[in-house]
Amino acid sequence: MSTTAIQKNKNINLNIRLWRNTLFIVFFIPGFSFASWISRTPEVRDILNASNGTMGLIIFGLATGSIIGLISANRFIVRTGARYITVFSILLIVLGLLIVGVGSFIPSKEIIFMGLMIFGIGYGLAQVAINIEGASLEHKTNKTILPALHASFSAGTLSGAGFGSLAIFIHLPITFHLMIISFLLLITILLIYKFIPEGTGKEKGNSDKEIDQSTSKINVWKEQRTLLIGLIVLGMAFAEGSANDWLPLVFVDGFHVEHAVGTAIFGVFLIGMFIGRISAGGFLDKYGRVPVLRVSSVLAIIGITLVIFTSNLTIGVIGVFVWGLGASIGFPVGLSASGDDPNGAVARVGAVSLVGYCAFLVGPPVLGLLGDFVGLVNALIFVLIFVVLAGSVTNAAKKHNNPTKNL
Repeated sequence: MSTTAIQKNKNINLNIRLWRNTLFIVFFIPGFSFASWISRTPEVRDILNASNGTMGLIIFGLATGSIIGLISANRFIVRTGARYITVFSILLIVLGLLIVGVGSFIPSKEIIFMGLMIFGIGYGLAQVAINIEGASLEHKTNKTILPALHASFSAGTLSGAGFGSLAIFIHLPITFHLMIISFLLLITILLIYKFIPEGTGKEKGNSDKEIDQSTSKINVWKEQRTLLIGLIVLGMAFAEGSANDWLPLVFVDGFHVEHAVGTAIFGVFLIGMFIGRISAGGFLDKYGRVPVLRVSSVLAIIGITLVIFTSNLTIGVIGVFVWGLGASIGFPVGLSASGDDPNGAVARVGAVSLVGYCAFLVGPPVLGLLGDFVGLVNALIFVLIFVVLAGSVTNAAKKHNNPTKNL
């Protein structure tokens, strides 16, 4: 091999490493920013003198914005590429946090709602764009990377919650806290975005009309494999989102622990999620998606079952850890599977992302309404059913080079 070829290979490997490391950072950012807001919600409620119902309506701005971002992401990405949408989405997240900070200072329910909606649009756009980048990197390197990238998101949530707890402890005003976070995120993305390759996910066409005609040829909602992968992601994302929203209260109500203990037990779940995601790559590369997904589904089923049907706190905490471990990889592995075929990968990853994040954002409130009638612990049976369904179709995630079989 000539010296020129060797140098070219070194440059390619360097660019891939920079791309990979940058993606770890951009996966960290949404988790960090989301947890930063969540950590201050009790104080925001007090500042606004709002009821739980009013806070629910305010937070609905975040969910609405997220759905808008998720639905519209594909159309923008096929025109500009995922890199530009990643940068734009993080700028929206920064702007949304700043507006929420202003609304907390005034204070104003309407301004906070608007800030959360802008934040949500950025959050939804980011989740599709960065997952498309992750799927493309996997295809380029032929290595399983998305679970580890999602572990970086989990690390972001832990760090954001930790920084938020510190801000509360030192009595840092919400406005200053969110301004600091916004400044850090802005500087970070401006420094690293150039290491994300330009054009990932961009459809080649001379006009918007040609792009629309190209993407419309693939109707992912009629593909049996894509729908089954969506079911896997739906079940596991529902299991994750339900734990995020309700696990502390499940243990307060069902096991009669103090609020601080319930929060600590939620930390056990997050640790299980992080361990599962950071360690999954090696198992997936060695054994393949289907066996690993089956094991993870069984673990999630065992964990949730222990939480529902035991009254022993120790067994319940063990169940929480196993639940987190089992639910950790369904979402990222589903996204990997949906991106197997580069032809239409943007549409498939976007569709599966939409299913997953809708389950993540919309499922838990539905679970809360059900909990009003049967209790939160018993309502987890609903989650268990969806995880069982997800586990029953794991064969759909098998490596596939032409997943376009239609219904």
